[in-house]
Amino acid sequence: MDVPEIDTSALPERWRILGGVTLVAAAICGLIGSILPTLPALVAFLFASLLFFATRPIRGEGLVRDIAVFSAFALLPNLLVGIGFSEWMAHGGLPQSLGLAAIIGMGNLAAVFLGGRPFVLLSLKVGLWLPFVGHMAIGGDVTVLVAFLLATLAGVCIALFQERHERNTEVERQADERLRNRSIDIMREYEATGQGWFWETDCNGRIVYISQEFADRYGFDIDDLYGKIFTNLFEIEPDERDAERTIKFHFTAQSAFHDMPVRGNDGAREDAVWWSINGRPIFDGFDNFCGFRGSGTDLTERRRSAEHASRLAMYDSLTGLANRHSLSQGLSKLLTSRDKNRRACTILMLDLDRFKHVNDTFGHPTGDKLLVQVARRLEKVIGDMGVVGRLGGDEFKIIIPRRCTEVQIEHLAKEIIHSLSQPYSIEGKRMVIGVSVGIAMAPDHGTSSERVIRSADLALYAAKDAGRGRYHIFSHDLHAAAQERNQMEEELRLAVDSGSLQLHYQPVIDTVSERISGFEALLRWKHPAHGWISPEKFIPVAEDAGLIVAIGEWAIRKACEDLARWPETIRCAVNVSPLQFADPGLPATIARTIASTGIKASRLELEITESVFLDDGENTDATFAALKKVGVRLALDDFGTGYSSLGYLKNAPFDKIKIDQGFVRGATLPGSRNGAIIAAISSLAEALGMDTTAEGVETMDELDLIRRHGCSHIQGYIYSKPLSVEEADARLEEGLAITPTGPRLSREARQAMLRRVVLQHGEDFYNATVRNLSSRGALIEGLWNVPEGTRFRVALTERLAVDAEVRWCAENRIGVLFDQALSRDSRGNIDLPTALATRTSPDQQSRRTA
Repeated sequence: MDVPEIDTSALPERWRILGGVTLVAAAICGLIGSILPTLPALVAFLFASLLFFATRPIRGEGLVRDIAVFSAFALLPNLLVGIGFSEWMAHGGLPQSLGLAAIIGMGNLAAVFLGGRPFVLLSLKVGLWLPFVGHMAIGGDVTVLVAFLLATLAGVCIALFQERHERNTEVERQADERLRNRSIDIMREYEATGQGWFWETDCNGRIVYISQEFADRYGFDIDDLYGKIFTNLFEIEPDERDAERTIKFHFTAQSAFHDMPVRGNDGAREDAVWWSINGRPIFDGFDNFCGFRGSGTDLTERRRSAEHASRLAMYDSLTGLANRHSLSQGLSKLLTSRDKNRRACTILMLDLDRFKHVNDTFGHPTGDKLLVQVARRLEKVIGDMGVVGRLGGDEFKIIIPRRCTEVQIEHLAKEIIHSLSQPYSIEGKRMVIGVSVGIAMAPDHGTSSERVIRSADLALYAAKDAGRGRYHIFSHDLHAAAQERNQMEEELRLAVDSGSLQLHYQPVIDTVSERISGFEALLRWKHPAHGWISPEKFIPVAEDAGLIVAIGEWAIRKACEDLARWPETIRCAVNVSPLQFADPGLPATIARTIASTGIKASRLELEITESVFLDDGENTDATFAALKKVGVRLALDDFGTGYSSLGYLKNAPFDKIKIDQGFVRGATLPGSRNGAIIAAISSLAEALGMDTTAEGVETMDELDLIRRHGCSHIQGYIYSKPLSVEEADARLEEGLAITPTGPRLSREARQAMLRRVVLQHGEDFYNATVRNLSSRGALIEGLWNVPEGTRFRVALTERLAVDAEVRWCAENRIGVLFDQALSRDSRGNIDLPTALATRTSPDQQSRRTA
């Protein structure tokens, strides 16, 4: 049987009181019984009192020390008390009732002082009662002794059991206490990291505990938080009302909640503090609701990061404008509104003109700064009228969320064009760009976002085709043109695969010898249904469709095959598009073609426009070097019409400069500066050791001017129109000498222009373009193979139409003679009434292509 441990503080300070109680109890018994104690009893009482009075609160240092202290100051004095009363009752005549009452009283008082410890109390009881039971046993009452011993044994067992139970309970309590303290330590350490905090409320939602971390985050005194309503510490943004109701619902329903986002309601800070709150209800042992207990974590940085990421997803990082995704969502929301009256809106698609030139000339950082300035100007123009966004690159979109009249939207488009066309100053550099605007309105031009955007895109393409720096409102004929373009793309693919494309060759004449020195290969497409189709129509389609590289390779191969049959002195020039020039495999492709056809590389001349220099300089230089290594000649085509720079001539290994026909045409007219430009280009080429070819020479006086200014080669109708390969073969068989044929003088001074007109022939209407105009006639482009003598009524403006007759036709160009001459103003210009070009109805869209 285990021996119980003695409490090291078993004898408290008040234990000394029992000394006085012993003497008082003896005195009371003597007075009541009117009898003095016997001497042995008196001695026992005195010694017991002395031992009680000698007691000090001694903390034991081991089991032996505890037992010694307990025996000397607790067990022994109580035993003496028991002996004293027993002796007094047995030999002194003390009434037994008084003696038993005194013994019981002393035992109860000892029990009160010792706190009811079972084993200790049993020991004291035995000490008090043992003398009394012993006297009775000596007197012959053995039954009492046996009963006492059995009761003592039972008491010992019960005391040991209860001691063990209490010890186990204490061990469990201490373990729980250690666990609770450990939990508190962990909680404190977690709070100290600043990652979260804890809270607890009573059943009324008032705070009874909250972490110091929370108070520090707000700058509150923690004592001021106790007693406050927990939910009053937070507020919810307008778009978070559901979360607010959810928290209050959980508090009312006494149910747990998790990860509820709330905003701190500090009423002073501009920067919002966000928390994620978790909580669960707590109940007592009787299932009564006691309040809530939970935790919180700081969501502020996470939420700011999320908002930043959300902004990046919805706004352009460079300009701060809405991005493509945001604009698409906004437009879709408008067009799917439940209120049909709110579905009306206007879309403006913007594309900057000449921005790529700025980017390539000044660098991308400057280009980015220019885009930012463009964005600010657009925001200033639009203001609260709508939303401005950037789609990417130099493309912008504006959404006006209401119905606008055509007059209103035209006024806005003009204001945008005017604002963006004003000069920009960036890092001391002055630059000017423009913008083209395409406009579509919902629901007139589409009821879905895809259809409206497509309509605006088509309008933008039309604005750019009209000369850039313009706006165009969508009309349904643009869809027909787009469908025509898509159909042309498919048919062009079939033409490439089936070999339906052809090369025609226009002779290039040596100015001095007047002999054919070569040809320029010109791409032609004869459509099985529509006849000859202008390259100006199908080349852009080929570039957009990714067919231009394959077509270019075919053209080079076909030209080399034809060259192989012609005299060694004949060269052939082939146009190379910028997309084909950018192909790294171009030099190798040309080298293989030359090797397979067996011609000299110098007989092949590649005509390259200035636009190739707008791409990566290193790749461009590498391609030039590779081509020169192959041995082909290089010609700079249309010099002076694009982004001309003498640096191109200095750095690129060109063998020839081609003077655009725009400089030749009108060069002989009084007051024209074109002749001086031609002379300057010829002198420059001669100084650089390059040849020159003047294109588009059509009259004898133009031929004389070209000869006078020193151009080395001439190309144009004055010598020959483009020839089919069979005609070229036949012409070479006749010899290389060639004689110019054509009108002696240039026509009456004409005004160069690019004006859309409508030609009416019977019940048919045709869209075309006037390239130049005199008082008696015009050069019109856009109709193919029109017989001489055909009559048209030409609508020059909405208020002016004239009757005319076709006098000649060359490919897609016709010369018409007016029945009645147009008047000129005081400055000699054709007097056209101010009006917009005639708009045609959908049934007027048939175009003559054959």
